[in-house]
Amino acid sequence: MNARRWLLVVLVVGTLMPGLAIADEPKSAAEALKKGEQLLSAGDVDGAIVAYTEASHLDPKNHQAYLDRGVVYAHTGNLDKAIADFTKAIEIDPKRVTAYCNRASAFSVQGDYDRAIADCTEAIRLVPNSAIAYYNRGVAYGKKGNFDKEIEDYSEAIHLDPKNATTYFDRAVTYAHTDRLDEAIADFTEAVRLDPKNTTMYSSRGIAYGLRGDFDKAIADCTEAVRLDPKNTQAYQNRGVAYGKKGEKAKAEEDFAQAKKLEDKPK
Repeated sequence: MNARRWLLVVLVVGTLMPGLAIADEPKSAAEALKKGEQLLSAGDVDGAIVAYTEASHLDPKNHQAYLDRGVVYAHTGNLDKAIADFTKAIEIDPKRVTAYCNRASAFSVQGDYDRAIADCTEAIRLVPNSAIAYYNRGVAYGKKGNFDKEIEDYSEAIHLDPKNATTYFDRAVTYAHTDRLDEAIADFTEAVRLDPKNTTMYSSRGIAYGLRGDFDKAIADCTEAVRLDPKNTQAYQNRGVAYGKKGEKAKAEEDFAQAKKLEDKPK
């Protein structure tokens, strides 16, 4: 799973209108933070980092400057600097749950799952109803191979935030991985209901149906995934497998050929 799954993005960025000038020399940390948001919105990542750094110089006790810069570092792959910034934010404000959650995400991406779990556990201690803390801890437990605790944390995250399609999806993947196909399909179905235009939701449920031997439903889901995204190579591949299991060789070969055509197409 890519990094997007592990990081809690806390920035709220504004829209930079064409031709809008950004003040060069903020006189306060608040102004520097605003400048960073504007630069980030304009796609100037390096400029945003400079602005957040300036905010930290103007007010060394401003935890938000470190939080915002840490998020940018994390999304640009500079995890060591991101962790250092999140740690600094925690030093300034030991009750800043967002900093623990973000640092946990960065630790998970680095493969340091024990530290990720510890940070999420502290976040939960501080704010027992933090869905993101339970979710991130579930991810870390899953990476360690503790699937029971992973499912337990995802379930609590769903209880706290029942409209988050990603959590249902991830719990479904874990259910499928542990051969609990009926529960996996139920979670994929809820994920589809919450995010009906997400091709991955349909394609994944199709795989679960196929593993259960329900090839017609697998084909239907993969067909919907293809309708939503005609370039979805995996959906063609999965549908081809389902057609093959049904004995429809010609349709299977057609889907496999389309999948190969998409894979060979220059990016």
